[in-house]
Amino acid sequence: MAGFPLTRHSVIERLRDGHDVERREAFGELVTGYWKPVYKHLRLTWQADHQDAQDLTQAFFSEAFQKAWLSKYEPSRARFRTFVRVCADRFVMNWKQAATRLKRGGGTETVPLDFDAAERELALRGGATSPPEAEELFRQEFIRALFERAVAAVRAEYLAAGRELHLAVFDRYDLAPADGVSYTRLASDLGLTTSQVTNYLAQVRRSFRQQALAALEGLTGSRDEFRREARELFGVEVE
Repeated sequence: MAGFPLTRHSVIERLRDGHDVERREAFGELVTGYWKPVYKHLRLTWQADHQDAQDLTQAFFSEAFQKAWLSKYEPSRARFRTFVRVCADRFVMNWKQAATRLKRGGGTETVPLDFDAAERELALRGGATSPPEAEELFRQEFIRALFERAVAAVRAEYLAAGRELHLAVFDRYDLAPADGVSYTRLASDLGLTTSQVTNYLAQVRRSFRQQALAALEGLTGSRDEFRREARELFGVEVE
């Protein structure tokens, strides 16, 4: 795939790295990509209240790093995101069997996570329908978190370059389209030509896909898994 960043080591290879700095960087990236799926899985599948879900999420990632659970992943058995979910399930089951509530700040290392934002996203789901099965829920939230991360990276990139109009086109056509939105309407509203709208949108979409693929590569357990995920999510073939 043209324009794709240089191949990176999988998250598992970096977690198993002997250098503490590399391990911490890999784990920080893993937390960024997986904390919301874990938190929402605990809230919806396990029916944990928001306080327990926060404490369990923090404790899960803290212990996963300290005890190197996730570095034991075997690519031949499941996708890495499935392995993360199963580890979280086991963690909750052990917590329930201990019949004790986690103490806030009880000796675990915590990281700043925006649980309020996750709760707002959960509220948007509404209570009319039950959540999907655990695996599908975790997949949906993993993709949502991945896309949020890519959008944030694109936004920072284009704002730094003074390309606000590119973002305006992307926002109004792809992210939050109004009824009846069209290239012609956007061109009129933003003082652009339809050709500019077409080109701007293509550029930002390309940047979004590159950012999302780069993040995805750092969150999969093997090169084969990354290829499969890239094909399923974006319809692209990567080497």
